[in-house]
Amino acid sequence: QVQLVESGGGLVQAGESLRLSCAASGRTVTNYVMGWFRQAPGKEREFVANMRRSGAVYYADSVEGRFTVSRDNSKNTVYLQMNSLKPEDTADYYCAATGKFYRLYHLPDEYDYWGQGTQVTVST
Repeated sequence: QVQLVESGGGLVQAGESLRLSCAASGRTVTNYVMGWFRQAPGKEREFVANMRRSGAVYYADSVEGRFTVSRDNSKNTVYLQMNSLKPEDTADYYCAATGKFYRLYHLPDEYDYWGQGTQVTVST
């Protein structure tokens, strides 16, 4: 099993940046597909991005070009760099991991392990 702990959320103004961290323990992140999801109040949890075991990264259209996922194997940590933040990016952000095999890894149900979430608020 892997345990995930997110950090780095906060309150920023539109146009600013934040970097979220997802520190893993128990097993190395390269054994998993690592996903980032977010959930705004009253809305369903939605896919943001994922990083495959190979290091390939896929993004939701809403964040493509603004968000970047990276991985530091030495720290067993995955990052979500969020630039040009918009008020509509306001949500609780979660990292997740799955050891299973799917085609897109876009669905929350495809992930077995979740962090506790970190809140991101973007003001106008």
